[in-house]
Amino acid sequence: MAAKISNFVTEIPLVITSKDSRVLAARLEVGRQLYNAVLAEGKNRLQMVRDSELYQQARLINKKDKKALEAAFQKAREAYRFSDYDLQSFANKTAIASVWIKSHLDAQTIQKIATRAFKAIERMAFGKAKKVRFKQKGQFASLEGKTNKQGIRWTGNGVEWSKLKLSGIITNDPVMLHGLNSKIKYVRLVRRILNQKTYWFAQLVCEGEPYQKPKNIIDDGTVGIDLGVSTVAIVGDEETIWTYAAVELTSKQRKIRKLQRKMDRQRRANNPDNFNPNGTVKKGSKRWHKSNRYKKIVAKKREIERKQAAQRKSSHGKLVNQTLALGKHIKTEKVSVKAWQKNYGKSIGFKSPASFQSELKRKAENAGGTVLMFSTRKTALSQTCLCGNKQKKSLSQRVHNCSKCGLTMQRDILSAYLSRHVDPKTETLSIQSARNGWLGMEQCLLDGWRNGSNQSARTATSSRVTC
Repeated sequence: MAAKISNFVTEIPLVITSKDSRVLAARLEVGRQLYNAVLAEGKNRLQMVRDSELYQQARLINKKDKKALEAAFQKAREAYRFSDYDLQSFANKTAIASVWIKSHLDAQTIQKIATRAFKAIERMAFGKAKKVRFKQKGQFASLEGKTNKQGIRWTGNGVEWSKLKLSGIITNDPVMLHGLNSKIKYVRLVRRILNQKTYWFAQLVCEGEPYQKPKNIIDDGTVGIDLGVSTVAIVGDEETIWTYAAVELTSKQRKIRKLQRKMDRQRRANNPDNFNPNGTVKKGSKRWHKSNRYKKIVAKKREIERKQAAQRKSSHGKLVNQTLALGKHIKTEKVSVKAWQKNYGKSIGFKSPASFQSELKRKAENAGGTVLMFSTRKTALSQTCLCGNKQKKSLSQRVHNCSKCGLTMQRDILSAYLSRHVDPKTETLSIQSARNGWLGMEQCLLDGWRNGSNQSARTATSSRVTC
């Protein structure tokens, strides 16, 4: 089996004329319609596979016999030509039959669009998604090639694609220069709407490791993390971080809610026949009239949400780098963010703890570290004291007070500390190991708790204490 080669993306803004923008917009529209056509064909083939006798027989095979099970399902897929290669063939035939598609897109781009559609359907086939979404006009925002030799490719200081030459804005940024000096595997063109203006970017998918900034040093220590809905506690060998998640985005969330109420009033005023007397939306197909003012409010809300997402991503990135500076061997409870969504849906969507978790795991593993995610039921860190006593706590009880030994500590910080002493082999907590390390860490944890308590949940972003 070939060794997996790591990749990274370098993004470069492009100089675009109005003519170039029209050409690229037309190609994106062609790509969107081809994507929808392949998606519809793939859905039909998947349904035929599921309705076939071969598929029903495969479901009766014992799940323990993985080889026989995989072979049976593969036979059902082959019978109805449900594979990445077959959908690429369908896309090529569709392009050949349409002069419009063939005149705008090259063969490699067409094949990549088919692969993109197949991956979306494959998620539904394996139960990772309930349905696939067809792209509406304006929603298809990127096209990419397969290699840097044909189709969309980076040559010199810009992108070339079917008689189209787009110059890149090259700066002395070390991140950008590192990407340009690396081997480019393929190029992706991306359209973004920023402040209601259209910008184009070239994303160079390069081979190798991304540029490591000197300030983002990765340590070889062990880090314990307790991830919550609104807070995260991080305990390293010498430092403690306790932070409120994404508190700097609160003002943007208020603006979004205000615009949503305004949009709802406008929709009701413009479409009175689409609502019942009690204010609910009528069932069945309807036509929605959207006024120009409504469209402006939608664009304004979209821009605020874009800025919010970018700021949240930046905030998570900074916290991930701070965590890796403490150590690249991560130990944390295996929490279910999906389960949190049932009770804290709005907060989860706003703060997105899962994105922080996935980004931390990706960067730690790329740096040669390890990520241990152990069962919350097996360890029960939030109920466990340093003396070994276990006591259930309600979610509102944020301070750990042990009636047996008298230990008082912030609940999340204590859980993060205890997670450092979970055995990776047995995934059980070693109380003796936690006791042995407590004397040197107690003051650091207390200082982290005190500084975290003093910070304002509205304005502060993190509390960091060096021991």
